[in-house]
Amino acid sequence: MTDQPLHRQQIESFINRMPSLPTTVAKVIEVCNQPQTSPNDLNRLISLDPVLTGKVLKLINSAFFTLSQPVASVTRAIVMLGINTVKNLALSTSIVGIFNGNSREGCFSMNDFWLHSLATGVTARMLAARQGIPGDAREEYFVGGLLHDIGKIPIMHCFPEEYAHILKESEQRHEPLYSTEKEILGFDHCHVGQIIAEKWRLSDNLSSALTSHHQKEQHEPAGFNDVISSANICAGSFSLGSAGDVSFENPRPLVVKYTGADSCDLSPFQSEIVAEVEKAKVFLAVSGS
Repeated sequence: MTDQPLHRQQIESFINRMPSLPTTVAKVIEVCNQPQTSPNDLNRLISLDPVLTGKVLKLINSAFFTLSQPVASVTRAIVMLGINTVKNLALSTSIVGIFNGNSREGCFSMNDFWLHSLATGVTARMLAARQGIPGDAREEYFVGGLLHDIGKIPIMHCFPEEYAHILKESEQRHEPLYSTEKEILGFDHCHVGQIIAEKWRLSDNLSSALTSHHQKEQHEPAGFNDVISSANICAGSFSLGSAGDVSFENPRPLVVKYTGADSCDLSPFQSEIVAEVEKAKVFLAVSGS
């Protein structure tokens, strides 16, 4: 049995030492949470940070957004895509950059980890679209999926040997990874995600993505967290990367529920996800630049 209180202290200490969100990004989030924020307000903030400006424009002009013509200014991007989209681009590139800069290979490949994260984000955005969520709001679903598993990274850093054992135990027992984490460590990656969300003062939706993505919701229409949870199951079942979990759930009912697809053939939906993931890989390239 591990020393669970000590493990909690080590995790909290690790997260406390993690960088804060860049000042510009923190101000962007603060300003965008104010209902009277205008495109000019957001543009003035982002323009103070040339590196962030460059990253946002690279993403907007990438294949991920498939715009008909290049966008040369943040102001134009905000008008075309909306304040929430640009805010979420700034936030996601900053967070992925922080974790890419502080991550090392451990009990699972970080390339596989980010591929699973991208696949979950892409799938969440697609499911949100099928639910009739407006375009400007879909990007938060993408960010939620992209970041949902980041609570695993501090665990892997702090307890590499124990986490390797936990991953193996989860697979051998044929039980969810979070259950094995909680039994051995006294907490799971969702709890660690909650600490990270509090440190960075993430929105309620993004906080729920980090803390509750294994909790299914029963109400209709599906809420934000249900979309993230379903996207996570789909990405895992389609073997798009891996964050250490073994997929035990059948994605078929979820895909049929959200898309109305032929229950006998999920291949068109899976092919669409694979194509979108290829486009989304630009996030990792831009975030690490």
